[in-house]
Amino acid sequence: MERTTTRPWDPADHLTSTEDAVAYLDAALEAGEPQLVAAVLGDIARAAGMTEIAAASGLGRESLYKSLSINGNPGLTTVLKVIEALGLRLRVSPAAGISAAPAGKLR
Repeated sequence: MERTTTRPWDPADHLTSTEDAVAYLDAALEAGEPQLVAAVLGDIARAAGMTEIAAASGLGRESLYKSLSINGNPGLTTVLKVIEALGLRLRVSPAAGISAAPAGKLR
């Protein structure tokens, strides 16, 4: 039987455009899993250059690696600073199939 050779797969190696990063982060946000969103944001930051993102965001590089991992738990301030440093922005839109806000307070 032949031995199979494997090598680690790193999503950061495949993020080559802003469109790739936006689609990847959008899919993670849609999944609704905070740990996944943190890890995906970390992948995007690594693809862009973590040192550059740390400098642009005013955050420590090592702390970014830690908080933007699958086991990380970045605060909203960190997330927003990293998104801004990446040249991205978050937008909010109504969820599909939702016609009114909770308890109908917003219209």
